[in-house]
Amino acid sequence: MTSPRTTPRSDRSPWNWLLLVPIAIPLIPALFNSVEPRLFGIPLFYWLQLAFVLVAVATTLVVYRMGRRGR
Repeated sequence: MTSPRTTPRSDRSPWNWLLLVPIAIPLIPALFNSVEPRLFGIPLFYWLQLAFVLVAVATTLVVYRMGRRGR
């Protein structure tokens, strides 16, 4: 009995490693170790969390676009 032909996986793009950035950066506690600087009166912790969301969206967009370019 022969095995069916398998097609190569298309999710092996090296750009996928970039997705570790939005996962690893928020895990660094030294980034949150202060209240200052404030942005429009909002403490660092809160606006930094929002900035991490924007970084994650941008990173995901870059990985998606670059992954589609290889096809």
